[in-house]
Amino acid sequence: MTISSSLNAGVAALKANANRLATISDNIANSSTFGYKRVETDFHSMVTSGQGGSYSAGGVRTTSQRMIDQRGSLVTTNNSTDLAVRGRGLLPVRPSSQVGSNSNEMLLTTTGSFRTNEQGHLVTQSGLVLLGWPADPDGSIPNVPRDTPAALEPVKLSVNQLSGSPTTSMNLRMNLPATATDAGAPGDAQPLSVEYFDNLGKSESVNIELVPTVPGTGSSNEWTMTLRDTASGGAVIGEYRMTFTDSRTAGGTLASVTAISGGAYDPANGSFVVNVDGGPMEINIGQIGDKNGITQLSDTFAPVSINRDGAPVATMTGVKVDENGYVYAQYDSGLSRRVYQIPLVDVPNPNGLKALDNQTYAPSRDSGTFFLWNAGDGPTGDLVSFAREESTTDVATELTSMIQTQRAFSSSAKVIQTVDEMLQETTNIKR
Repeated sequence: MTISSSLNAGVAALKANANRLATISDNIANSSTFGYKRVETDFHSMVTSGQGGSYSAGGVRTTSQRMIDQRGSLVTTNNSTDLAVRGRGLLPVRPSSQVGSNSNEMLLTTTGSFRTNEQGHLVTQSGLVLLGWPADPDGSIPNVPRDTPAALEPVKLSVNQLSGSPTTSMNLRMNLPATATDAGAPGDAQPLSVEYFDNLGKSESVNIELVPTVPGTGSSNEWTMTLRDTASGGAVIGEYRMTFTDSRTAGGTLASVTAISGGAYDPANGSFVVNVDGGPMEINIGQIGDKNGITQLSDTFAPVSINRDGAPVATMTGVKVDENGYVYAQYDSGLSRRVYQIPLVDVPNPNGLKALDNQTYAPSRDSGTFFLWNAGDGPTGDLVSFAREESTTDVATELTSMIQTQRAFSSSAKVIQTVDEMLQETTNIKR
């Protein structure tokens, strides 16, 4: 009966507008919630076929979708581990209750205020632990599968942790006086001491003595370099004879390096390896003919540049996260060390993700398979520290929608009231 279908359509309209009001109220309630994604409710007509020229009202139904691909404004904070994604992509997180278990569950979020807990993990107040790939001791990130969270670990930063790294390589750049190898020169040695750090972070030195070869006549352009290790009681760890060219085009550069003791000189990279007390150390003095290596010019001894890797034992004082998702531990020695990389997770359909509590999402069949990108690569945006993402709710828009919903609800109620009156009139036909 057509009048019955009108009643059913009115009831469906009440339910549809009630659903829309529920999403509006949720959006307004979370207008100040960081990372909240507003929900939209769409109305869809339902058509039923009539008989004998009559029309049967089908009514309306609703579908609601969380607009996860919409981005809120970023606001600055004073915490270096407040993170937000600028552009496409989501941060991988895991409930803190699952840390230490064998679970590989990965949830996703667009922003979070992460701070260290009693175990040193970066955790939000809602109990979400930030996930990342741990770096190797040299700071490099290992090659890991990008279609599974199996290699991700909770980011753990032990504040006030002591750290140090041994010196394994050293670059020596200096100028030796050409006049010291002339006949009649005094033949004074040029001393040089270079600090390095052993396997326990202690300070040691490679003491270098550079002795010119003084000929009877002319110029020899030759020096003998002797290296001693203080950690080995001053024992000689290498001795090398260096000859310099006096040609017009390459005058003052290395012509040859001969190993008397210690590792052989490698002309391909301009270095040799010596063994200090803690292990091998590569020392680079420059390639043959390289004007940026050790030179012999004029009458002045000048250590131009002395560089070496390694670091003394220092205390961790802070954390830095860059736009590519690399996490650096900063120490009171002024040095920093890469300790983690935070990837950004992307799916073909972000709005198909399953919404969970605390502004988190889980991959689903509707979202498609996920992939873990380096921040700033592929389709993903970059990572912003000292920032949070605001809610995507616009209160003015929601209040306008609320007025529309209220009017539509009232009109639907009026339809039901009218049908009720018509049914009452029908029953009054028979007295």
